[in-house]
Amino acid sequence: MRKDEQQQVIELGGLHIIGTERHESRRIDNQLRGRAGRQGDPGSTRFFVGLDDDLMYRFGGDRLQNMMSNFSSFGENAIESKMVTRQIENAQKKVEGRNFTARKYVLQYDNVMNTQRQIIYGERRRVLDGEPLKEHILGMAFSFADEYAESCMAGSKFSEEWDLPELEKNIRRLYNDFRLPDYGNNPDIEPEQLKEDIHGVIRAAYDAKEQEIGEDLMRRLEHMVLIRVVDNKWMDHIDAMDQLRTGIGLRGIGQQDPAMAYANEGYEMFQEMISNIQEETVRACMNVTTHTSADRKQIIIAGAASKEEVAPAAGGVAARPVQAAGGGMPQEAPKESRQSVKVPYKRAVPKVGRNELCPCGSGKKYKNCHGKIEAEQ
Repeated sequence: MRKDEQQQVIELGGLHIIGTERHESRRIDNQLRGRAGRQGDPGSTRFFVGLDDDLMYRFGGDRLQNMMSNFSSFGENAIESKMVTRQIENAQKKVEGRNFTARKYVLQYDNVMNTQRQIIYGERRRVLDGEPLKEHILGMAFSFADEYAESCMAGSKFSEEWDLPELEKNIRRLYNDFRLPDYGNNPDIEPEQLKEDIHGVIRAAYDAKEQEIGEDLMRRLEHMVLIRVVDNKWMDHIDAMDQLRTGIGLRGIGQQDPAMAYANEGYEMFQEMISNIQEETVRACMNVTTHTSADRKQIIIAGAASKEEVAPAAGGVAARPVQAAGGGMPQEAPKESRQSVKVPYKRAVPKVGRNELCPCGSGKKYKNCHGKIEAEQ
């Protein structure tokens, strides 16, 4: 039965393909043509193109429009010309070239993100494999300290020109209790000696913190802090890079290579993210502390007591009757005295915002630490 049907189709001339428009890619048109005449069977294809097709309207050009206007004398009849066919192929080549450029830029964008992804995943792998992170975190702290030291020296070799108070203030961003060694009023020290002294203070503070909370707990804390900070910063960085990628194509209008601009600005954003990861990790590990349940309860009780002390001062003063001069019925108090005297509320301690660090020194946000405990009670 199948051979009979095949023979019937062959006698009728085979499969005839009718295309209602030309695709942007010549490869798609050739695939459609390939449906006819398979395995030696007869077949034919024919395409019909209109000037209002997307391909002709957007990429045909003025030359093709002028050419078609010269054939207006044909009326409703179909126009067949090798010149028209060549112009259509040229329009398809323009589209294919544009699409190739777009794919090339997409590949270059992905290469930038892939390089950054490998660095971040390598950092996470170090944590997940359980590698010791103490020296790694101390190296971050030393790097920041050296950067702050170079900034305070301002290229000067004379120690009396250094801004040591500013240096101490900057390092306190990493470690709240940092103090520079006492060099006297006219310190005579070398730049390398200053850096070594700062490194010694930071290492001693880190060792003391490790003794305070325990070595095992400190090791687990280092892993937990680093991987959490890396994940949070990396997710924010991905969103920022996606926003950059959305509008980077407009750089071509200013005669800039979008791929190069994306790589340069992405590198700067990545370096800033790495710096933020290191700073937040060092600050969390250097300022961590432990509080027992009793300590937290005492902090809450102290805060509640301070509120009770301030509450009476904010209350109103009740109006009292005024005794008449002749000993008769008491007169009504003046209108001004009947009104409650409003006293402004004064806090015993500064207000702590929900997203600020908790004053207990745990390194957590207030809403996740004592603010959460107060809300539960």
